[in-house]
Amino acid sequence: MIKYRPLNLSRVKTISIANRKSKVRLNDFASVHKTDSFSDFIDSLPNILAGRDFKEVVDAILKAKRKEKPIVWALGAHVIKCGLNPIIINLMKKGFVSCVALNGGGCIHDVEIALNGKTSEYVENSLKYGSFGMAHETAEFINNALRKNLGFGEAVGKKLLKVMAPYNSYSILASAAELEIPVTVHVAIGTDIIHMHPNMDGSLTGKVSYTDFKIFSSVVSNLEGGVFLNIGSAVILPEIFLKAVNVVRNLGHEVRNFTTVNFDFQLQYRAMENVVKRPTANSGKGYYIVGHHEIMIPLLAGILLEKSK
Repeated sequence: MIKYRPLNLSRVKTISIANRKSKVRLNDFASVHKTDSFSDFIDSLPNILAGRDFKEVVDAILKAKRKEKPIVWALGAHVIKCGLNPIIINLMKKGFVSCVALNGGGCIHDVEIALNGKTSEYVENSLKYGSFGMAHETAEFINNALRKNLGFGEAVGKKLLKVMAPYNSYSILASAAELEIPVTVHVAIGTDIIHMHPNMDGSLTGKVSYTDFKIFSSVVSNLEGGVFLNIGSAVILPEIFLKAVNVVRNLGHEVRNFTTVNFDFQLQYRAMENVVKRPTANSGKGYYIVGHHEIMIPLLAGILLEKSK
């Protein structure tokens, strides 16, 4: 067995810190902001890692708004379950939203909020008896709202307005229909509770969701100089976005020099690849901000509204 002796370090070569490149400098440190305003708060964040990224995301959105470029929000269902609809709706009214994309679950939660003022069931308890997702009102409303001549999101939003759902002011779909902001809904057949109901029409559901893919792609075709935010969708909406970017470039639209941002409480493979990295590989810039939606999105919205005054 080899017997090791302590290594002699007396001849180690050192350098001066004055000549060493450093990633963190004092002028990048956080500062104590002098007022309680969100604007001063964002300025006080360190210009390091996520602090720097968050500032750049804010600047990109503000720049897109000033130049009237698209600001597209793709929202997973959890964003709605976190109670963030009023935040998104206010941003819609203030001109910070050009289009909203939802997955099927997002549409379901939004409709349940509009109709009943509540959503999200206890899956474990219901699953034991096969009653999970079997609330007939939700399925009847959404499945019966779909029309062959409209996209999924437009049809449901207009139906909510038509029936004057009691909580429409909390609904992204209803508010968007009223403000004439496109909302597209992208479903995967078999993933949503309304697909288990007897009034489900697979052919019609596929058709109107496909219409929404084409509407969403039309929005993406104008994304040059704009911003795409994916918030809380790990699979469906990142995939939809990647395909939309590809098809519009195939059709001759440049779609370069835009910003993509993914917000989630953990790193997700498809969101990183299909939102942050691949679409901006040749131009533009992508960001991944990790944090809970119920904190990060109100924070982002508050800063945007303050800085746009």
